[in-house]
Amino acid sequence: MTTRPTPADQMRLPLQSDLPDGAQGFVVSDCNRAAVEALADWPNLIGGVMSICGPAGCGKSRLGQIWAERIGAVAIQGTEAALIDPMELDGRPVLLDPAREVDDETLFHLINLAQAPGGALLMVARSAPSSWEAALPDLRSRLDAVRTFPMGVPDDAVLSAMLEARFAERGIRPQKDVIPYLLRRIDRSAAAAADVVERLDALHKPVTRALAREVVEGAEENGELFEERIIPSPLGVEGVRRSLTDEGDVTGHSLHASESRPATRSGSAKRPRSRTEGR
Repeated sequence: MTTRPTPADQMRLPLQSDLPDGAQGFVVSDCNRAAVEALADWPNLIGGVMSICGPAGCGKSRLGQIWAERIGAVAIQGTEAALIDPMELDGRPVLLDPAREVDDETLFHLINLAQAPGGALLMVARSAPSSWEAALPDLRSRLDAVRTFPMGVPDDAVLSAMLEARFAERGIRPQKDVIPYLLRRIDRSAAAAADVVERLDALHKPVTRALAREVVEGAEENGELFEERIIPSPLGVEGVRRSLTDEGDVTGHSLHASESRPATRSGSAKRPRSRTEGR
């Protein structure tokens, strides 16, 4: 006779099948080190509430999953939190991702439950809880008090690891100069890494620098993957812009919008902004 899963178990987030189990393959670098170190021994006896935030594709959801696996936390996906009886989570650590989608009343109860012995709440979102709107005054004060650790866009070490993993999943061994070439030309996100590898694989040819250049230039002409982009700051206050030069080099990974320089091609207007990406 099988045991019927509890509501809390039903709400567990499935791990992405294309990612290595646990922390294997997760590269720690300057862009994510503060968040990684903050979660390394949390919650221990401290408990409470913590948040990690950052732009789409920076690895925040992956880091949250690694934390949840390590301590056996209940993983809840956004709005599904309202479907769970809060008392089922009493005394248990919880991963809430994306946390911004949760209604005020449910979020208020989850934060309060995190203060109980054995409880903890890790919230994952693009912006810091202090920047969220909250109609409940008591929730507003609690969000302002949440310890938040921002994650930046993937730097060379992290983006290189993302590309290597995507190539390995497809059994592709690119020439050694392909990844360094792509690092200077694709958008710095997990989605862009997966997309460019998929495009290369679809050509069914040896992955050389020349082939990578063909794919990149084709995507640029179509206004895909490698466009000028406004990236929200992890604190949700200001935008930051990353621009690409004619050669495709990144001119700034975290410049304020007022400090950025537009990307142009010879005699042409600056590239259009890209579509909004997923988490």
